[in-house]
Amino acid sequence: MINNGFLPINREEMRQRGWDWVDFVYVTGDAYVDHPSFGHAIISRVLEAHGYRVAILPQPDWKKEEVIQEFGRPRLGFLVSGGNMDSMVNHYSVSKKRRQTDAYTPGGVIGKRPDYATVVYCNYIRRVYKDCPIIIGGIEASLRRMAHYDYWSNKLKRSILLDSQADLISYGMGERSIIEIADALQAGIDIKDITFIDGTVFKTKTLESVYDAVMLPSYEQLLADKMNYARSFYTQYCNTDAFSGKRLVEPYGEHLYVVQNPPAKPLSMQEMDDVYALPYRRTYHPSYKQSGGIPAISEVKFSLISNRGCFGGCNFCALTFHQGRIIQVRSHDSIIEEAKNMTQDPEFKGYIHDVGGPTANFRKPACEKQLTHGACVGKQCLFPKPCKNLVVDHSDYLHLLRKLRKLPKVKKVFIRSGIRFDYVMADKDNSFLRELCRYHVSGQLKVAPEHVADAVLKRMGKPENSVYQKFAQKYKQINEQEGMKQYLVPYLMSSHPGSSLKEAVELAEYLRDLGYMPEQVQDFYPTPSTISTCMYYTGVDPRTMEPVYVPVNPHEKAMQRALIQYRNPQLYDLVEEALKKAHREDLIGFDKHCLIRPRRLAAEKIEKNHTNKKKKTIRNTHKKKRPK
Repeated sequence: MINNGFLPINREEMRQRGWDWVDFVYVTGDAYVDHPSFGHAIISRVLEAHGYRVAILPQPDWKKEEVIQEFGRPRLGFLVSGGNMDSMVNHYSVSKKRRQTDAYTPGGVIGKRPDYATVVYCNYIRRVYKDCPIIIGGIEASLRRMAHYDYWSNKLKRSILLDSQADLISYGMGERSIIEIADALQAGIDIKDITFIDGTVFKTKTLESVYDAVMLPSYEQLLADKMNYARSFYTQYCNTDAFSGKRLVEPYGEHLYVVQNPPAKPLSMQEMDDVYALPYRRTYHPSYKQSGGIPAISEVKFSLISNRGCFGGCNFCALTFHQGRIIQVRSHDSIIEEAKNMTQDPEFKGYIHDVGGPTANFRKPACEKQLTHGACVGKQCLFPKPCKNLVVDHSDYLHLLRKLRKLPKVKKVFIRSGIRFDYVMADKDNSFLRELCRYHVSGQLKVAPEHVADAVLKRMGKPENSVYQKFAQKYKQINEQEGMKQYLVPYLMSSHPGSSLKEAVELAEYLRDLGYMPEQVQDFYPTPSTISTCMYYTGVDPRTMEPVYVPVNPHEKAMQRALIQYRNPQLYDLVEEALKKAHREDLIGFDKHCLIRPRRLAAEKIEKNHTNKKKKTIRNTHKKKRPK
């Protein structure tokens, strides 16, 4: 019996299908989960639908050469991805401490993939198959496709195409490019001659066949001057649109070039429907069951992807480089059909966990011209103010949600992917916000203002704080009208470029007035290929070349993070130091506006808490010893 329709992950399963060979072996840093939230599932199923044989080699032991030979030499080539996350983000926190779990591994065990997984896997393949085509993709390869700042080594690294020894990068959402690559290989074209496909990056020793290209600074020039990198990065950022993006060339020495072709065109609604209608098993491979399954599936198993792309343009987000700014959507029929199938799952309890994508309430392009001319170069749709051409319309999303709520067996439909509150505020019709409060929130709505200081929000590409305050007021007002007690939970970020201790104190004061202390705080994480990471590395805003204050010292970052959680007694020393350095000793005292009390009383409070915990432990121990 073939594993209930899963693609083969070993030679025995390949033979069960009657195969003696495969066209592609897909090597991935994740466990095999056949669900459309996982990149390896989409790409392998798309290839299968076009008649290609694909085997999955999940999380191979890269120290054993025989493992990569599990399926023999693939007829057309290897596909390699680090996984759904960049392997370094997967392995390390922002403080560069090793994480304890990996949600994409059986049982959540850490260490089943290497650091810089894409590079390691490709070099691993090259040791055994010297000349077999290797195509890399996924978030790790996509965001490292040109020279990039690597936070974990604190270095400017070369294009991943060079360090990995791969032949091609399929960047962004790769459904279009991977089929064109496969068809070209099938037609007998040498991998080194596949230089003409949108959404790909190749390397070459000559530019004789490269035309209409924008020449970027060389890698050597980038190393020599960070300002060259800032200018180069912004050129790349301005060429991420599928309609207006130019071909880019990055030289390495005198006789080596990395060439990025323009991005692939967005998928039409029918093409999106076709991708999500493929025969996914919607769960992990059965071989993982004994190990405890794959934790990541719990977040997506009963969620619906309705769109991709985002015109929100947050500077700390890599979506512009990966999915692009043009919204692509599935039809109502496609989503409803998936929801109906979902309700038949024995584990379905009546709750659809999410209906959305990168931004849940984007269900159409920002304006009509984007479908023919693309997104504007050098302008944002929502920042600093909503564009006058922006079409704000929640009606399609509302109709979809209403249909889902009426399905048999569905008790509630939640919206957990991000709501862009400034887009909501630009809508003169309150119907969406009213129905959001009435039907799609369960006590708390999580939103992402990120900060309250306008100087920081400007560097983040987020709207002014006044916009969030108006949204919070309207949310409260509608909940009161509906007779519901529901609250906003703001996501906040510390240490983003532009944030000094002054702005960090401003955020702490806001939380004091709000009466809210977040349990978790996101410290800014410099991941490859974002504007914010470019600011972090260069100290300038690449859009204007203006100098930007960047908190890079780990101790200052710890102080900024502590200010957001100033009520935590364990963080007292950091908060006190931060307030003194910011010359805000007025916030140390007994008035209600103060953040902390003077040292002696604070120490007594900590000691009292410690004593109470000790007494409670002793009481619980005595209770356990009492005979029943």
